[in-house]
Amino acid sequence: QLQASGGGLVQPGGSLRLSCTASGRTSSITAMAWYRQAPGKQRELVASITSGGSTTYADSVKGRFTISRDNARNTMYLQMNTLKPEDTAVFYCRADLFYYNDYSEPVVAASWGQGTQVTVSS
Repeated sequence: QLQASGGGLVQPGGSLRLSCTASGRTSSITAMAWYRQAPGKQRELVASITSGGSTTYADSVKGRFTISRDNARNTMYLQMNTLKPEDTAVFYCRADLFYYNDYSEPVVAASWGQGTQVTVSS
């Protein structure tokens, strides 16, 4: 399970830090990512991070957002700086999992957090 937090209302140019804490099958987590969905738009990938720490970003957030993860705390972060009104959206965290089930069969799965609202407005 994933629990996202840290959203809120912030003025343009401000900052927020989102957190996503995993519980349960945390040892099976491989990559993690942040997505967002603005009203009337499709959900889009914002940033991702592998278990080894490699990161990717959407062009729209490069240089402003930083994704990180603390494996010891089973937590992923998204530091968002220089926020713009167009960043307003519900942000979701996702974790990809790989493990073997009781029949020794490989399982690839994804888990989503519940979403946290980010509103950038003056």
